[in-house]
Amino acid sequence: MSVLVWVEHDNASVKDATLAAVTAAGKLGDVHALVAGKGAQAVADEAAKIAGVAKVLLADDAAYEHALAENVAPLIAGLMSGYDAFVAPSTSHGKNIAPRVAALLDVAQISDILSVESADTFTRPIYAGNAIATVQSSDAKKVITVRGTAFEKAATSGGSASVEAASGAGDAGLSSFVGAEIAKSERPELTAAKIIVSGGRALGSEEQFHAVIDPLADKLGAAVGASRAAVDAGYAPNDYQVGQTGKIVAPEVYVAIGISGAIQHLAGMKDSKTIIAINKDEDAPIFQVADIGLVGDLFKIVPALTGKL
Repeated sequence: MSVLVWVEHDNASVKDATLAAVTAAGKLGDVHALVAGKGAQAVADEAAKIAGVAKVLLADDAAYEHALAENVAPLIAGLMSGYDAFVAPSTSHGKNIAPRVAALLDVAQISDILSVESADTFTRPIYAGNAIATVQSSDAKKVITVRGTAFEKAATSGGSASVEAASGAGDAGLSSFVGAEIAKSERPELTAAKIIVSGGRALGSEEQFHAVIDPLADKLGAAVGASRAAVDAGYAPNDYQVGQTGKIVAPEVYVAIGISGAIQHLAGMKDSKTIIAINKDEDAPIFQVADIGLVGDLFKIVPALTGKL
């Protein structure tokens, strides 16, 4: 079985989410990686070194510079004549591209898989991760997105794949890139961080959110996250949101401060190795998944904890 993996990148380097997708694809068969971008030779060379990748296809065209799904999906669909499956990470780009590929191939997409049971059988979360479904596909071509926290990341060295040129139809003329507003931070990126400190609505305001959360995150070298309630209240920007409709994370340590633990939030962080919860409500659902729980006033506990570090 041959598998084509979408390489997520910024035209300069490979994103970590790709590495989990390569691991998942390797459980299906021979892995070929697709790098589509502009001036992305360096990305292709980096992808060629990933352990488990047998070949890298490089589609270098201005139409693919910003990974517009309307341009990338036809490219992938055209290449699928030589592959049995297409695998992409469950990121914003992956979730945008994969459904279009599935539609062009007239197959059903298998979303957000947690494991590969066999060549046609997979597991995936349903009901916000409260149940795991086993899905079997009879489609001739498989289109799959991979939950990055469910698979080990492939090694970034040890591979020696060849790099070959690939081409597609180019610009489909259906969309155009206007601009991107990207939040810049010296802290680790949320989905790649080993430690995350998250705040909830109980913090009360944007000022208090940053006054309480930021010093602790800085002491721990952690990324900052937030519950949907905190984001909706304007305490934190959207890219901080952890949960079913935010980012799925699985750090070594997850510190939940003033977060009650709604199902939507738990779906995004309950795979964390160690969960520490601080909340004044001893019956808060977050304590059901926490490894360490502190019941008390976060405005006293967190500054005291930060001061001890």
